[in-house]
Amino acid sequence: MRSPTPGESYTVERTFTPEEVDRFADLSGDTQPQHTDPDDEGRRMVHGLLTATLPTQIGGEHEVLAHTMEFTFSRPVYTGERVTCRWTYETVEERADRYDLTAGVVCSHAGERVLSGSITGLIWKGEGR
Repeated sequence: MRSPTPGESYTVERTFTPEEVDRFADLSGDTQPQHTDPDDEGRRMVHGLLTATLPTQIGGEHEVLAHTMEFTFSRPVYTGERVTCRWTYETVEERADRYDLTAGVVCSHAGERVLSGSITGLIWKGEGR
């Protein structure tokens, strides 16, 4: 694993499907009607924590082990909406065995913020941690 660098950014995009919302509802036990019943436009509201899998996808790709995750949800996400998430390393402190880090995340749809937050964590140096 190479060293993360402050200011370095990564982006992921995703459009959530009704089937994904159903699977998450089953897994989480959150079966509120807004997640299970379509609205007047035939859409379903995506669970906030399902939306938050976008930054966790980026963290997972970079082998980040999160210590804290703090998110603010600004507006709902609905099935069929394309969501873009941008992860930016804010601080990186090198230690003998790891990199301690903070990252900021912003997820948006059509230029409108849907989720923002911060993550603290670490990346172990070497293999097998």
